[in-house]
Amino acid sequence: MKNKKQRKSRQSQPKSKLGILRQVCDLIPSHLVGKLARKHGIDKKSRGFSPWSHVVSMIFAQISAAISLNDVCDNLRNHGGILATIRGALAPSRNGLSHANKVRSSAMAEELFWETLFHFERQTPSFGRRGPRKRKRGIPRRFKRLIHAVDSSTIKLVANCMSWAKHRRRKAAAKLHLRLNVGSFLPGFAIVEAANHNDNYRAKELCAAILAGEIVVFDKAYVDFGHLFHLAQRGVFWVTRAKDNMACRVVKRLIKKREGNILRDDIIVLTTKRSKEAFPQTFRRVIAIVEVNGKEQEMTFITNHTEWAASSVCDLYQSRWEIEVFFKQIKQNLKLCDFLGNSANAVGWQVWTALLVYVLLRYLGHVSDWNHSFSRLFTLIRGMLWDKMALREILVSYGTAGGSFRMLGRPDQAYLPGFST
Repeated sequence: MKNKKQRKSRQSQPKSKLGILRQVCDLIPSHLVGKLARKHGIDKKSRGFSPWSHVVSMIFAQISAAISLNDVCDNLRNHGGILATIRGALAPSRNGLSHANKVRSSAMAEELFWETLFHFERQTPSFGRRGPRKRKRGIPRRFKRLIHAVDSSTIKLVANCMSWAKHRRRKAAAKLHLRLNVGSFLPGFAIVEAANHNDNYRAKELCAAILAGEIVVFDKAYVDFGHLFHLAQRGVFWVTRAKDNMACRVVKRLIKKREGNILRDDIIVLTTKRSKEAFPQTFRRVIAIVEVNGKEQEMTFITNHTEWAASSVCDLYQSRWEIEVFFKQIKQNLKLCDFLGNSANAVGWQVWTALLVYVLLRYLGHVSDWNHSFSRLFTLIRGMLWDKMALREILVSYGTAGGSFRMLGRPDQAYLPGFST
């Protein structure tokens, strides 16, 4: 009886003539890699390893969580027949893959990521949008404006191998600067570079495409009053935390006494000469009691919007946690801890391919109406990467529990304690 049940469950799985890896890679437009390779001057058959085979190899390395170049090459070689069905991709040699990561410009991988994301948004305009059921926690429901979160995450590297990324005396690191669309949970702009600059060094580039009327939220590390004044002049609303040494004078009190968790709500002007020259206008300061890791803490927020409720300012800053959750997701699921090469180009290829895989899987989840977490989606696909099954049908029918499964809005809830960004 038991064997009959097992046989029946196996037969009920939707079969397909295409492997899972091919179904993932086929989401990338067929003409795109060749066009970008010509644009960036990459040889079509350098060392017998085409740009398309390079992209497929790096996608496989991300999804399979490969631990080394040999792991990638041996696994692809052992499945060479299935690999060849993915638009003629070929398994690389160890030296071939290493050489490609070192020599071929990572700008191609960067442009491939953005072109694929834009293709999905054109093809499926609803991609990334959230209805009432899928709205994420931490996002104020009353705001209809587009909310952007800006932050950076440090990616640790090996100091004695990567002199280009020296971060401290005995450490090396790369930094991923990111602007995240909080509503869609998709990147809007990103920069990958060595981690030897402060966060506000890239603030102007990250905020350059934000339109008037939209909202940007960032940590106090990005506070530059000249940049904040420029955003205000453009009609962009910003919310951030005040630095501890900010010197100011109260021009007008918006509340006379404490209201709930709101201690003060004032219109202020900067008093130091340098800061006042950078930001000559008045802006708003809200001092509130907020809960951090289960403990109440006093925080000071500043914004150039004077009509929101003080609680709305606090809620907007709380939505900045979404970008922390994003960094946790890509770091704990994708291959951003161990690198297949030491050069800046090899690190760039791996980071941009990780973001590409994230968008590919997010799109698969969207078209399949996937209601579970990204981690569950990633591990499901990784476990059957070489199987020939209908991926979308599996994602539609996968899982037995009912109800909706929303992504948690706090990184300390979404992941194991002790893991840091």
